[in-house]
Amino acid sequence: MERECEENLKQIIKGFRECQNAFTAIGDETRQLILLALLESDLNGIRVGEIAQKTHLTRPSVSHHLQILKDARIVAMRREGTKNYYYLCTDETQWKEISDLINRVYASIQHISSQT
Repeated sequence: MERECEENLKQIIKGFRECQNAFTAIGDETRQLILLALLESDLNGIRVGEIAQKTHLTRPSVSHHLQILKDARIVAMRREGTKNYYYLCTDETQWKEISDLINRVYASIQHISSQT
């Protein structure tokens, strides 16, 4: 049982390392506003100007925060001619890693609390 706990802890540590950029990206209130604006749009994406209007942020600010979200694999972009459209990343890899980590931590907490 102790060996299982050690392995689980190693997986949690690894998960935190792998998800660190994503947690940093989604932990910021401004980026949360942008994520909400993207959730309200369809998966075809919306342009920086539309996001700026919905969030009451400047276009440069939106662009800066979108880059952080893109680097964290939370947001993706597609280009149509000279126009860029941003949308929530449909590649589930990053979201799955976050979900798996949270579920592993939660299972550990349940295990610990059941022993007390």
